[in-house]
Amino acid sequence: MTPALEAELRDLEAQLLLLEGLKASGKDGPASPIGRSPDEGPRPLSFAQERLWLVDRMVPGSAVYNVPGAVGLAGELDEAVLERCLNEIVRRHATLRTTFETVDGQAVQVEAPPRGLSLPRIDLRALPDRQREREVRRLAAAEAGRPFDLTRGPLLRTLLLELAADDHVLLFTLHHIVSDGWSMGILVRELGALYGAFRRGLPSPLAELPVQYSDFAVWQRRWLSGEVLEAELAFWRGRLAGLPARLELPTDRPHPAVQTFRGGSLSLTLDRDLAADLHALGLEEGATLFMVLLAALQTLLARYAGQEDFGLGTPMAGRSRPEVEGLVGFFVNTLVLRADLTGDPTCRELLARVRDVTLEAYDHQHLPFEKLVEELAPERSLAYAPLFQVTFALQNAPVEPIELPGLAVRPLEAESGTAKLDLVLALGEGAAGLAGTVQYNRDLFDA
Repeated sequence: MTPALEAELRDLEAQLLLLEGLKASGKDGPASPIGRSPDEGPRPLSFAQERLWLVDRMVPGSAVYNVPGAVGLAGELDEAVLERCLNEIVRRHATLRTTFETVDGQAVQVEAPPRGLSLPRIDLRALPDRQREREVRRLAAAEAGRPFDLTRGPLLRTLLLELAADDHVLLFTLHHIVSDGWSMGILVRELGALYGAFRRGLPSPLAELPVQYSDFAVWQRRWLSGEVLEAELAFWRGRLAGLPARLELPTDRPHPAVQTFRGGSLSLTLDRDLAADLHALGLEEGATLFMVLLAALQTLLARYAGQEDFGLGTPMAGRSRPEVEGLVGFFVNTLVLRADLTGDPTCRELLARVRDVTLEAYDHQHLPFEKLVEELAPERSLAYAPLFQVTFALQNAPVEPIELPGLAVRPLEAESGTAKLDLVLALGEGAAGLAGTVQYNRDLFDA
């Protein structure tokens, strides 16, 4: 076993111990089960959906909340089977056939019955190689940047590009109001299971879903109320009292009066030896790799901004109940982690602060960010996001490979060219170390 692998296993062990401590305290998530809602007709929006609905009403025709994806398919593709798989996924997940409207002044979600979904196709075989590659990139960017109409739907788009008889690219785009990063993994996993079965003439191997997303929305609004809601709000009021409105990073250009969300991205890597050292430091200090990296990022931002106190965002899966683990939908929540670099702490002192703040935040991760902003009523501006303008995410769970029988599947880059915040750092672990991207707002920063 290599030293890097040993460090990785030790860090995983430390994370499991931390999570077990949270579970032992009875704070691992809501205990109230989610069931099928007996309510007929339109259902309420979840808190997260409500925010995106309001954003869409204020800035219609924007693609900033599009979630694009693309995969290359080399080999003999059965297009009819692929289309059947997509239809079955849409049938299973009602959120993929949901639209949004206003009834008596209240936003609601409306589930349409399943209906046949056709898979559009574009034949690029006649183009020369280089022109074909450019056209694939152009079409992918165009699909990712094409806005959705939330009142009409569908909020899932697919497009199959034929490059050769044995080479295809599948583009798919969803609106964030019906999906998140976890959902993309579900789509990939179900597509693989269905394609393998349908190609052999077998029925779907997937169990029926216990609930739908609209059931979660009804449950969330009932559970997160009264004493439960007040306890969560009380914690965050105390934790974020006096938080500065902005992280004053030096930028190449001043903030425009209104965000345009034009984005770019850069790739970065941290080699395997450095990743192993970071794991080892975390193990010594009783911290996870995420906490070590967050402390380093806070230090860097504090020095550039000249601030000792500011907020950073980090996404959480938001799937605290087992009933929703296999659902396509918008569950992800964002936690505000307050940086405290007062008193010129040492590296280890700062890491201890980060660890304590992070564990406390995990204890109170169930309050939707939307409710937090509504309650705290921070200084609002169209020029920047409230509470934080930088987020950090670490993907340390293994990414399942896409497997379709008879096909070699390769994930492809799919970017919408947008940026929701000033900066977003996303890292993931792999055999070579840590790799990821920095997404930045092009109105503020040059590459």
